[in-house]
Amino acid sequence: MDRWTTFDCYGTLIDWNAGIRAALAGIWPDDDPDALLASYHEVETGLEADGTRSYREVLTRAVVDVGAARELAVPVGAGASLAASVPSWLPFPEVSASLGRLRENGWRLAILSNTDADYLDASLSSIGVPVDERVVASDIGSYKPAFAHWGLPCVWINRLGESSRIPRAAELPDLSALPATLERLVPAG
Repeated sequence: MDRWTTFDCYGTLIDWNAGIRAALAGIWPDDDPDALLASYHEVETGLEADGTRSYREVLTRAVVDVGAARELAVPVGAGASLAASVPSWLPFPEVSASLGRLRENGWRLAILSNTDADYLDASLSSIGVPVDERVVASDIGSYKPAFAHWGLPCVWINRLGESSRIPRAAELPDLSALPATLERLVPAG
């Protein structure tokens, strides 16, 4: 019997906050990078709500909306710079080794991501561990959580120590303990 585990990519495997913060700070170097990042997170969900925009379009529009929210002008030519930065976003330090251990232990890996296929390709290349399946917003025309994939044991990788009422079988600060946690939650065979 195959054992599967699914992951979100950005925020779980790839440090998207660092990537977004750096890109927005590059556009507005005199503003507070953390405030820019917070503004981004405030506008992103609304831009994804109807599922009609590509993630590239979401990111490009988010730059305009962050600028408007913070009363900052978007410099000429800077609108697409956040979208252009995605392939340079790096994985968290433990990700490649942890995913490699999962594969060595017979796990099949799947990614469910609110992104475009080419962005996911670049991110998976930087991780360096192959995945078996992927569900990408650009391929299915919707963004999570609209895609109903609940009913499976959920392990929340809570890197920021946030609170949530989402039911979960386990909560971890990073992927380091994930192989052992999944062995406990999903018995072999």
